[in-house]
Amino acid sequence: MVEIPDGAAVITISGKPNKVKAGEFIIMPANKPHALKAVEKFKMALVMIRS
Repeated sequence: MVEIPDGAAVITISGKPNKVKAGEFIIMPANKPHALKAVEKFKMALVMIRS
């Protein structure tokens, strides 16, 4: 899971772009290709859960 507490970014998961801005989060499934691109300066918190 990625949370964006400040700014905005485009997070692409399996070829599908998602604009995520301050106060929002997105779940990134395991073993799927992903990329992040800043739309403006941003901060992010990445939470990884492994079982």
